[in-house]
Amino acid sequence: MRFEEFNLDEKLLEALSYMGFENASPIQEQAIPQILAGRDLIACAQTGTGKTAAFILPVLHKLTQKKSKGINTLVLCPTRELAIQIEQQIQGFAYFTGASSIAIYGGDDGKSWNDQKASLSEGIDIVVATPGKLIAHLNMGYVNFNDIQHLILDEADRMLDMGFVNDILRIISGMPKTKQSLFFSATMQPKIREFSNKILNDPFQISISISKPAEGVIQEAYLTYDNQKTPLIHSLIQGKDHFESIIVFSSTKLKVFDIVNALKRKGHSVHGISSDLEQKERENVLAQFRAKRVRIIVATDVLSRGIDIKDINLVINYDVPNEAQDYVHRVGRTARANTTGVAITLINADDMYKFHRIEQLIERELPKLPLPAELGAGPEWDTRPRKKEAFAGKRPFKRR
Repeated sequence: MRFEEFNLDEKLLEALSYMGFENASPIQEQAIPQILAGRDLIACAQTGTGKTAAFILPVLHKLTQKKSKGINTLVLCPTRELAIQIEQQIQGFAYFTGASSIAIYGGDDGKSWNDQKASLSEGIDIVVATPGKLIAHLNMGYVNFNDIQHLILDEADRMLDMGFVNDILRIISGMPKTKQSLFFSATMQPKIREFSNKILNDPFQISISISKPAEGVIQEAYLTYDNQKTPLIHSLIQGKDHFESIIVFSSTKLKVFDIVNALKRKGHSVHGISSDLEQKERENVLAQFRAKRVRIIVATDVLSRGIDIKDINLVINYDVPNEAQDYVHRVGRTARANTTGVAITLINADDMYKFHRIEQLIERELPKLPLPAELGAGPEWDTRPRKKEAFAGKRPFKRR
């Protein structure tokens, strides 16, 4: 379905043309007509399927038809990175419409706070915010949500996992009841449906490719000992010029810079990014990566959702993520927008059971490729739970 078939405002169609958008993705095709019709919505779609355009385009269309007063739309999302990404996309889509927007997130300087305060006080068309930072502004008493017409929760499952339920309910309590509410989530856990029942009114439901990586992702795995992992990465990418942009995911930030230093010693162009970095440092690393001045980023799961970096050719899971859903989000960084990409997971003996759960989730057994001969043999595939898996979720005894 082509975007002009939605009868969107010509200014939006012009912006879409400049951005190279012609055909709607499945989530856009199903969501846009319902949002234009004023329905509440709960949509489940994996990362990289075009969720942002699905909710922003109909909102912008309404704004072009009737200019609102005060804050028209609030988009809540879990992380600074996702807030920045959504607001940047809004700027692109709204380029010819005159609609205004701002991203509200923490970790920045006093000037940003003052800019945010001014926009929230004076009124702006679209606010994209993380719950915690928005609450800080609400506590100051100058935020007015009386004119809100659209409430959008993006990555709703992630926000609930991060403990934002009370903040979200506090934010919603200051809004009129006659608004349109939209939930977008990568997963549809029971707690999401339970939470949505408190907020949504007879929502239209959409489910797109739940919990499975995009078809364009080539998924492979290697069984390795920990000391083989960095040499294996070097072997996989050395001289492979078609892998121009690579993300290596670590499950802990403690490992990130160890991996960075090891890859640098082998001559690779690499930077690390984790929550330990200041926001400006993170944005600088990402800017260098987007501009292809840095080939490899080593990151924690802070990057697995909400970072819009095009043309990522290779995702490497240095270790298996703790949650099966996080695997889908990591892998979703490549093969975006109908492109192709490669996702490789390095599995040590402790992680085999976790990876087996991932394979059950995505309903696919992935090939376990042989290690290069110079690295020697890796461990044997064994999906039985190891001892530490049996105690997962239990509190450890403290040594005195």
